[in-house]
Amino acid sequence: MAADVHGSGTEPERDLAVTSGVDHEFLALEQELAVFLRRARANSGEMAREVHPDLEPAAYGLLLRLESGGAQRATELAAYFGVGKATMSRQLRALEELGLVSREPDPADGRAWLIRITDEGGNRFRRVRGARRERYVEKLAGWDRTEIAELARLLHQLNATAES
Repeated sequence: MAADVHGSGTEPERDLAVTSGVDHEFLALEQELAVFLRRARANSGEMAREVHPDLEPAAYGLLLRLESGGAQRATELAAYFGVGKATMSRQLRALEELGLVSREPDPADGRAWLIRITDEGGNRFRRVRGARRERYVEKLAGWDRTEIAELARLLHQLNATAES
């Protein structure tokens, strides 16, 4: 085998090493994200049941969005979560039947409705979210605060990239 000018092996070997290195990093990222997402889904299911025993896991995210963003139209929520109107309507109807959200006419458009988290829904959600944060504090007790801030920054960057 002929060495290249830089003495580090043949060009195909170098290309394979570079590609393998990049692939290895992205494969490791994929694996860790898969584990993280699997645990997050299971955790969302547990938290949803803590809010209300009949609450679907996906509905926890809806409560989070309504708690942080205030009243919104169902179409805005569907777009945010990337689901169809029918799916969103079904999830909102279930939340409404449980007394966790309510509908009110949109003052900007009398034909539309705004979805708002109820006092009961907000109280239940905040209690569960507080308990979840306590679990994060316990699990990350050995981490330096700058590491936690960096993880949050990188996850934000990842989420922002995924939205674009």
